[in-house]
Amino acid sequence: MRIFVCVKQVPDTSGKVAVNENGTLDRASMATIVNPDDMNAVEAALQLKDANKDARVTVVTMGPPPAKSMLQELIAMGADDGILISGREFGGSDTYATSQIIAGALQHAGIGKDDIIFCGRQAIDGDTAQVGPQIAEKLNLPQVTYEGEIKVENDKLVVNRLLEDGYFVVEAQRPCLVTCVKELNEPRYMTVRGIIDCFDKPIEVYDYETLKDEPLIDPDTIGLKGSPTNIFKSFTPPQKGQVEMIEGSAKEAAGSLAAKLAKKHVI
Repeated sequence: MRIFVCVKQVPDTSGKVAVNENGTLDRASMATIVNPDDMNAVEAALQLKDANKDARVTVVTMGPPPAKSMLQELIAMGADDGILISGREFGGSDTYATSQIIAGALQHAGIGKDDIIFCGRQAIDGDTAQVGPQIAEKLNLPQVTYEGEIKVENDKLVVNRLLEDGYFVVEAQRPCLVTCVKELNEPRYMTVRGIIDCFDKPIEVYDYETLKDEPLIDPDTIGLKGSPTNIFKSFTPPQKGQVEMIEGSAKEAAGSLAAKLAKKHVI
């Protein structure tokens, strides 16, 4: 059983958010993290690997060459290998084009009859929750979204699909795709041995030349040219109001804050 986990490197929104003059995000100047929901997907895959000795976990991402370091971090957590999809021809892809490219890459890697594809529910930079389901559609695979618990039973998966007020149980035939929510688990840390070994684990790079003969890789439906979604404008919201930092110990700061609020008749 091979478990593919699709992950994305996203801007760290707790830090600086930079926008180019044309309204697009200046990703090169921003710190990046692994998309949080994708970390839960990685943990779900690793737990299945722990329970099934024949399982192999492959982390997959599309991005620039520096995204390789993210794959190495996930290998240090316990994944076996990685696939980096990287090429100028893929740049500017929206969710439609991105799912087309990732689906083509997974097809190229080979999806067996017992395999599973995990994705995070959605990415924090777009919040569309579209890429996972679109990959499943383009690969003609069954899909289950919002996974809250998962079990492997023979040739199928049994998944608790989370809803706002409960869950219902879904069975899916393998191979299939599952999207994971943050409530599913608590991602593990990298291990010292994993960090040492991750540099020796294989990471394949799929560029356009590697994938161009795959049926799903059509120059007219990938990259900026093949993306039906166009971003009109992105911008950093203007700062509102002023911030005053209160120095001192917790007790001193609390007293000073209470005095200021009383002066303004807030308390």
